[in-house]
Amino acid sequence: MEIFRKIGSWLFLVGVLVALIAGIIVGVRWYTDSNLYIAMILGILGFIVGILSFFALGQITKERIPTFLLGALILVMIGATSSVWNTWALGTNTELVHFFQSLTTYLAFFAAPAAGLLAIRAIWDAGKTEDIEKVLPKIPQK
Repeated sequence: MEIFRKIGSWLFLVGVLVALIAGIIVGVRWYTDSNLYIAMILGILGFIVGILSFFALGQITKERIPTFLLGALILVMIGATSSVWNTWALGTNTELVHFFQSLTTYLAFFAAPAAGLLAIRAIWDAGKTEDIEKVLPKIPQK
């Protein structure tokens, strides 16, 4: 089981680094081709990190789930509204607006799948009863 924790830790780090690097590269317009591939890679990495953490095999432990969910929620909201607040905050500097919009959007692409899975886990943990635990197998709690 320790190997899954290491894999989860490395995938989390790789996902964040890919999101940051892709956000910078696309933000400064060095890469202008389809962003679909980058978003797909980040989504898959986020999903794998979420699955590993869902079963307590990844980087995000039960104690860290609320902090991760709050941070991911804020990040996804910033990514979703980045064009509006960047335009407001940065004015007419379209290059800077595009840079920050790309950066926050790619970080949100990575965080959203993991946050969705961990939100389901948090809801399950909050709503389960002893009767349910007798019928269904327990999910690890690390």
